[in-house]
Amino acid sequence: MQNQLALPQQNHHLIQTSNIMENFDFNSVVTDAIKETLKERGYVNILIAGRTGVGKSTLINAVFQGNFATTGQGRPVTQHTREIKKEGVPLSIFDTRGLEMADFSKTLEELRQLVINKSNNSDPKDHIHVAWICIAEDLRRVEPAEEELVKLLSSYMPVIVVITKARQDKVHDSDGQIKSFRQIVQSQLPLAKNVIRVRAIQEELDEGHILPPIGLHDLVKLTMEVAPEGTQRAFIAAQKVDLELKKSKSRKIVLAAAAVAGGLGASPIPFSDAVAIVPAQILMLARISATFGLSLDQTFLGSVVGSFAAGVGGTFVGRAIVSNILKMIPGAGSIIGGTISATTAAMITTTLGEIYINVLYSLFANNNGEPPSQEQINVAIKKQLALPHRQ
Repeated sequence: MQNQLALPQQNHHLIQTSNIMENFDFNSVVTDAIKETLKERGYVNILIAGRTGVGKSTLINAVFQGNFATTGQGRPVTQHTREIKKEGVPLSIFDTRGLEMADFSKTLEELRQLVINKSNNSDPKDHIHVAWICIAEDLRRVEPAEEELVKLLSSYMPVIVVITKARQDKVHDSDGQIKSFRQIVQSQLPLAKNVIRVRAIQEELDEGHILPPIGLHDLVKLTMEVAPEGTQRAFIAAQKVDLELKKSKSRKIVLAAAAVAGGLGASPIPFSDAVAIVPAQILMLARISATFGLSLDQTFLGSVVGSFAAGVGGTFVGRAIVSNILKMIPGAGSIIGGTISATTAAMITTTLGEIYINVLYSLFANNNGEPPSQEQINVAIKKQLALPHRQ
């Protein structure tokens, strides 16, 4: 009698599951995930200023993805400032020149008006969020233009002074005393948040002596600390120096997605909960992609999802993915009942997220922080899923 009563209920569940799967619109889910992710990621604007020859372009290319200063599209916004952007990178660099001119007051006034106009914009994404003022270490002095510039900009945004081409910090003052040039700069520019010594690229001196890059991680860390909260995701995505920063942010995304999937996994309908967690997993993959600075579109994200699907048995909602994960849980047994528990749903999602993070971290590291190709990502995902411990 008990079995006879259970059968109609089971059939009812199967019918509900079939309806859910038929109504699942993959393309719509991917589109929504991209829109939400790009909105969350936001945008960051950085002003960089310094005299000609201080190495601004070299610094920009060393910190940000895509050889930004060289390949980005620039447009003038004042006579001495141009805005540089690059498709797919959530960043604008406002590059200011003319500080070495005798009449630099015109440059400063133009810059003042630009900053004021942007600060008054109702959209925070249009503000200039951080300024980097570059002073070459070999020049050994702070110019009046740089003092005026820090004083001006610090009223509107955090200012970081970047001592570029760092080779020798010690200098002799007018009394013949040895002092730290960095400390001299700090004392002359007290309104700056900090002063960072940077050597953006490796340098080779006489007799084959090599000077490695220094200070880039410090610059990225400090910029993250002083940048407005709403711009930090965009900055993490755009920079290529600190991959650990991308990884740690991505792991927070995985934890949040696993919590959502765990809540959805409480549904008692066989396999309907498996369908329900798919949008959460796709959104997670989109957010991780954006955090690593990958350019998001329908083709790319669909391809990434497809690579995971192929690697786990052909579909996110198939039995293969669940059984593979259950094999990793001692005493979990099989999925004869067909129901995915909250714990299992969370574990599936966490595993997918960690695989993707590890794939991207490895590929970016092997590519000096630059984004890998879509094909490289797809191959690496399938390779990871084929490892013996994933079987």
